[in-house]
Amino acid sequence: MTSDRSHVSVVVIGAGQAGLSVSYYLQRLGLEAGSGFVVLDRGPGSGGAWQSRWEALRIGVAHRINDLPGMDELGLSFETADRSAPARDVVADYYEQYERHYNIPVVRPISVRRVFNDGVALVVEYADGADNLHQVETDAVVNATGTWGSPFVPWYAGMNRFEGEQLNTTEYVSAQDYEGRRVLVVGGGTSAIGFLMELENVASELAWASRRPIEFLDEGELNLEDGRRAVAAQDEAAREGRALPSIVSGTGVPRTRRIQSAIERGLLVPKPIFEAIEPDGVRWEDGSFQAFDVILWATGFRPELRHLAPLKLREKEGGVSVGNGSSWKDPRIFFAGYGPQASTIGANRAGRTIARQVMAQLSTF
Repeated sequence: MTSDRSHVSVVVIGAGQAGLSVSYYLQRLGLEAGSGFVVLDRGPGSGGAWQSRWEALRIGVAHRINDLPGMDELGLSFETADRSAPARDVVADYYEQYERHYNIPVVRPISVRRVFNDGVALVVEYADGADNLHQVETDAVVNATGTWGSPFVPWYAGMNRFEGEQLNTTEYVSAQDYEGRRVLVVGGGTSAIGFLMELENVASELAWASRRPIEFLDEGELNLEDGRRAVAAQDEAAREGRALPSIVSGTGVPRTRRIQSAIERGLLVPKPIFEAIEPDGVRWEDGSFQAFDVILWATGFRPELRHLAPLKLREKEGGVSVGNGSSWKDPRIFFAGYGPQASTIGANRAGRTIARQVMAQLSTF
């Protein structure tokens, strides 16, 4: 059942770092919370995708979390946050305080079903917790859904015949769930490395497979030039409407002391990707077989854009054409945290730019 249609100038979809950053600047540019803009979020509480991360993940181990704009006014900073508490709890707490302090109007938990055109009107349709449908007519949409809801698992021969357990990053809860089991971790990013270090003394057997060699950076931190190239590659792909490349593939993995220690004891030595998956294990490229009970796919994510399908923004190259945060096909649709903005610092910096573009778009009505 669909309720009466309401109207608001801007709908922000997603209350993670990108959505909150844009919302902050929309307010600073004069848009009133509630009547001028509203934020729709599927999470049960504050924290964006962080509230779904596994319990053992800590801020000092995860990607760097940059502060939201204006967070210093609350006396909060992730630089001084508790490193012993789960990252998901710290981020949820800080984001909740932030939303409350700046009176950001977040409607949750909801599920955005579709964004579509009804004549000349742009409409966002979402379902509430009771599965009732609601529609909001709007002048602009800021899509800040990120990627957590769209994990990517590549297809390999035989994977549908594997008799053990298969799961992706979003489904991982605790290393203890795999105590005494033979686990294969697949993927070349920081999540795969984190899983390996958590499972090291828990799984009875542990292996790592990656389709590309892993570059461990001797500097211990990201090289700025490599970082710029990776961001430029993301930006080029977004502008051309291609699928977005992996950031890690362009920057490498910092060789921290913890990671260096794991390399030296032989834990972080990936094998080339297997030839095929068999019912009880994998067949490596040299023809040898290794048995596994679990395959953990830490193979990345894709932007979550299914709800935008009715607008037909996707290009034949597989992506969406986005330049400076806005759709090149529909000037009413903006993308926060997409492509070169995907990092926390990128999303924060883009928040001001996107908010200004949104306000400029509103002035044309």
